[in-house]
Amino acid sequence: MTNAVPTAVLAMTGQSIWVDNITRAMLGGQLQRYIAEWSVVGLTSNPTIFAKAIAGSKDYDGQVAELAAKGMGEEAIFFELALADLTRACDLFAGVHARTGGVDGWCSLEVSPLLAYDAKSTVEQAVELHARAARPNLYIKVPGTAAGVPAIEELTFRGVPVNVTLLFDTAHYLAAAEAYLRGLERRVAAGKDPRVAGVASLFISRWDATLDAKLPEALRNRIGLAIGADAYAAYVALHSSPRWLALEAKGARPQRLLYASTGTKDPKLPPTLYVEGLASPITVNTIPEATLQAFHAGGRVTGVLPPDGGPRRAALAEARAAGIDLAATAAALQEQGAKAFEQSWADLLRDIRSKAGVLAS
Repeated sequence: MTNAVPTAVLAMTGQSIWVDNITRAMLGGQLQRYIAEWSVVGLTSNPTIFAKAIAGSKDYDGQVAELAAKGMGEEAIFFELALADLTRACDLFAGVHARTGGVDGWCSLEVSPLLAYDAKSTVEQAVELHARAARPNLYIKVPGTAAGVPAIEELTFRGVPVNVTLLFDTAHYLAAAEAYLRGLERRVAAGKDPRVAGVASLFISRWDATLDAKLPEALRNRIGLAIGADAYAAYVALHSSPRWLALEAKGARPQRLLYASTGTKDPKLPPTLYVEGLASPITVNTIPEATLQAFHAGGRVTGVLPPDGGPRRAALAEARAAGIDLAATAAALQEQGAKAFEQSWADLLRDIRSKAGVLAS
């Protein structure tokens, strides 16, 4: 085992490795290497990732100038840029998608963050974007806010694959999972095929970044892993329930639990902490590119989460005993996450507007 590739070992646990980044430079060859040599089987994006990619290079200038010259506004230009990148990425993952029977090989595009609290508009934009991409392996990311939950159900019923984002605790995860199940049950009742893919993205690292200053030393840097373990236990329980088994018998597949935000925020922590600690079968870890590189270089998988989540969950009871309201913290983190994506969206549109103006002059 001394020569084992860490990413290959992680994949052997039954967890799918996705990379949480996209740039045009990355599409030039690096992504193919990740697929061929690092066991990467999917990719995610978000407004923050695109904001950095577009502002940080000249790779988009030609297309921005061309689209602006046609009179397109900033948001329309952005979705043209994003669809150009993500359809190309989808094509690079097409072989994985075929080989895995549609389980992996996915990429993700997020609806406008300004729609986080508008279910009707979320559904309309998600349907439009998925149709425009015309790729079977593109997820549309929808926030798991209270308004987003009915959108998840409706999109699942319509057959649009959804990556639910901005989930921060087990209650958030279960609300998204219930919406997915309702969508599938409606499809079955309507005589439709229940094989509609879905993932539910649970954000990990922001927990420790938020709570460590409020916790005793013994609890620091333990809550993120505990939240992941707790949600995994709920995930396993849900998929052993009679309700799920009835859907599975008709051909449905699990809405897989996806661990997101798995790069450590504290530079004093091992960069691979959340990757090594959340290895678990039939899940996904979408890993920031720098964290993926660190894990590939020297990560170690020493075990997988047990079906009941294991001893890490005990940290949640300890945090409550220390005076932490975990449900209120999850709600605050979800609200902050939505606002952060709104800010990234505003920055993104401003940068596109600025680029368009400079290029036109």
